[in-house]
Amino acid sequence: MMVIHGCWQNIQIIVLAQIYFLQEDLKMNIGVTEISPREVQRKAEKCFKDGYYCCEALVSTIRDEFKLDVPKEVVAMASGMAVGAGKSGCVCGAFNGGILALGMFFGRTEQDGPTNPKSIKCMELTHELHDWFKKANGKNAICCRVLTKEFNMGQGEHKEQCIFFTGLCAWKVAQIVCRELGIKNLDEIDEPAERRAIADI
Repeated sequence: MMVIHGCWQNIQIIVLAQIYFLQEDLKMNIGVTEISPREVQRKAEKCFKDGYYCCEALVSTIRDEFKLDVPKEVVAMASGMAVGAGKSGCVCGAFNGGILALGMFFGRTEQDGPTNPKSIKCMELTHELHDWFKKANGKNAICCRVLTKEFNMGQGEHKEQCIFFTGLCAWKVAQIVCRELGIKNLDEIDEPAERRAIADI
């Protein structure tokens, strides 16, 4: 039993070291070594229900749940991306928020062309999120106009679906971050939680 405990401590030290060195590259501290992507999903859904738009809810939740040492003002950069970018009905705001969140972890700040390894990695992970969300939302689309076409947007009928989509993207971002940065995923089931009615959120 002592050997197992000792091995587990060594594994934790290795994971912490990996996160530290990744953080040095990121120039951002991550305040957790383990997390539940399903809990991240639920928190993002509640954040949307409580008053943020989809993209704001996602960025805020990822920042808070991963305990990132970035200012709360990063949420503001997502404000204009709601309802398909400025209510234009283009790319889904939840997906936009997911792109921004991935950029916080994997994006670059150097102006050194398309061969930058961080840029390449961030593009790959964004593409993964795109393809996954397009399939997971059940509508084979990421266009807000297509995703909400059966709803009267002025009546708020779309909100339950958009809350769920926000949760889906938050879950996938959290899952990707766990996998890529060696943060322990606490969920026994590696898939998002089921859709809930607004009253249950």
